[in-house]
Amino acid sequence: MEKSDAKKKSSTIKCLVWDLDNTLWNGTILENDDVSLRPNVRETIVELDKRGILHSVASKNDYDAAYDRLKALGVEDYFLYPQIGWGAKSESIARIAKSINIGIDTLAFIDDQPFERDEVQSQHPSVLCLDALDVDKILDMPQMNPEFITEDSPRRRLMYVADQQRKDEEERFDGPTDVFLASLNMTLRISPAQECDLARCSELTLRTNQLNTTGYTYDFDELRHFSTSPKHKLWVAELVDKYGSYGKIGLVLLDLEDDVWTIRLLLMSCRVMTRGVGGVIINHIRNSARASNARLVAEFISNDRNRMMYATYKFNHFNETSRDGNRVLFENDLSHVQEMPAYINLVTE
Repeated sequence: MEKSDAKKKSSTIKCLVWDLDNTLWNGTILENDDVSLRPNVRETIVELDKRGILHSVASKNDYDAAYDRLKALGVEDYFLYPQIGWGAKSESIARIAKSINIGIDTLAFIDDQPFERDEVQSQHPSVLCLDALDVDKILDMPQMNPEFITEDSPRRRLMYVADQQRKDEEERFDGPTDVFLASLNMTLRISPAQECDLARCSELTLRTNQLNTTGYTYDFDELRHFSTSPKHKLWVAELVDKYGSYGKIGLVLLDLEDDVWTIRLLLMSCRVMTRGVGGVIINHIRNSARASNARLVAEFISNDRNRMMYATYKFNHFNETSRDGNRVLFENDLSHVQEMPAYINLVTE
């Protein structure tokens, strides 16, 4: 089953960024440090967290006073990379997107001040800006309702917290990269997608933009067809290290026609960008095709976000065989046999 064009990406929000004064809580913290959460704010935060939507803060405020109040209110753990200071909120929004490593078009920003919303909108037109008066409407907004709530959804925030712990350790580590990666005790499991994986697989096609070779999206029923079809292989990858699971972070869709295997879709979560996972997955595909005496080709649809995946194919000895506009076909002659990196334990099924 081929797709002539990539489907339109979902508009689901990945992170909601909150102002604090008169938005998250009633009142202004510098005038009264005993402010309380506005009605329905806590319920909104908790429910979105269960749906896998992250939270952060962009507030013009004294950091210590504001963060102490977040802790007193028992909500500080929900907010990743809070930006509390006196700079422009558009700059805070940009730092949050960079820190979480998601597209700025997947952020929403809620603030009681029209000026602040307009300032963010002027610098980041793709950010969804919301009036604090509309907090009661957030849970019903289509952008805040992912198509699937998967097993990874309620764990997503904790995965990002673990990612921060990894980054902190990496910054402290004084030595070669391979030695640091080995210290993480990583295990990558690649297995055929099961029925219980399909919702997460569909979510990955919708949410993953950068490390994505074609941008094709597939719904649950399409993926169920691929998972049972003798003409396809649908593999899902999960990465685990000493800090816990990264969740299901990779997806491979192969078309099998006679003696030709075509990589129709290869994608990975940005959270594993620096872990060498892409090369390991491609090596597994290459070894499997060689063992089946099949030619290995790959489709690639270039866009302004996925240049890294083009480089990944080239680095792994794929050569262009044709190009039509933004559509590229690669082939790997399978002559290059590459050892798996010592820092990853690969488990396949």
